[in-house]
Amino acid sequence: MQRDLTNAETNRIEPTSYLTDWYITMSQDALSAKFAALADPTRRAILARLALGETSVSELAEPFDMSLPAVSKHLKVLQRAGLIARGKEAQWRPCRLEATALKEVDDWLGRYRALWEARFDRLDAYLQDLQGKAKKPARKTRPDTDE
Repeated sequence: MQRDLTNAETNRIEPTSYLTDWYITMSQDALSAKFAALADPTRRAILARLALGETSVSELAEPFDMSLPAVSKHLKVLQRAGLIARGKEAQWRPCRLEATALKEVDDWLGRYRALWEARFDRLDAYLQDLQGKAKKPARKTRPDTDE
């Protein structure tokens, strides 16, 4: 059943047990899912660890003061966003970073990066112009010394 996302009255989502339950029920495009997954500092830390190479869920959970099921929920969010992949090798369930998935985020940010760099360049030129005008010494006229 599709929900009418334009109607604020019927668009209320009540999380049932955890914030990720709310996230999972949201209908989102791929880029929004990536940004939502990246919004959490724990998930960003997990991605930073996975940038070093694939590892198991228990190794990923070590630095965090949370249970394995809680870490697993974070991993599910990252996996649904396409940022990580989880494998299955006998008893070991390795997780690895899907770096190509971050390209879409980088491309989107790149458009705004170029815009802001151009704006900062214009601001820099304007400030240098103002500083140049302020540093020019005013011409002093010599008093007549014809006395």
